[in-house]
Amino acid sequence: MKNEMEIIFDAVSDNESFARVAVAAFITHLNPTVEEMADIKTAVSEAVTNSIIHGYGNLQGCGKPGRDFPSGTEREVRPGKVRIHCILENGILHIEIADTGTGIEDVEKAMEPLYTSRPDLERSGMGFAFMEAFMDDLEVESRPGDGTKVRMVKKIGIGEWIA
Repeated sequence: MKNEMEIIFDAVSDNESFARVAVAAFITHLNPTVEEMADIKTAVSEAVTNSIIHGYGNLQGCGKPGRDFPSGTEREVRPGKVRIHCILENGILHIEIADTGTGIEDVEKAMEPLYTSRPDLERSGMGFAFMEAFMDDLEVESRPGDGTKVRMVKKIGIGEWIA
């Protein structure tokens, strides 16, 4: 049986934990192991955080007059959106996390462990490495100005796949 869900939310840091829990709740009926659940939640967290930090520049809603905007006027900063689309079929979870942010100029370089485009934010540069390590498959599609799509696959119930 095929089951599918999609959520779209503002690209603000407060929503990262919501994203992890939403995907975890979507697969609970499969009784994943603690390790499988932790792997999925970590990978989702990393992908969503990348969208917020790198895709949209970590926008936080409204700016402060005089600090964030010259001339002391307040204006609203509208955050971008992050979309999570999950398909669950025959014990295989497909996750796509997408944004319409700045995109990635060099995907290969961005996927190198310890590489970060935001050293000013003390980022570790391990996001894609964690996604790759914790999921069974990872694909990143991105172009500057067009946003980024991260596609991940995880087989739930490792024992059944080995048998």
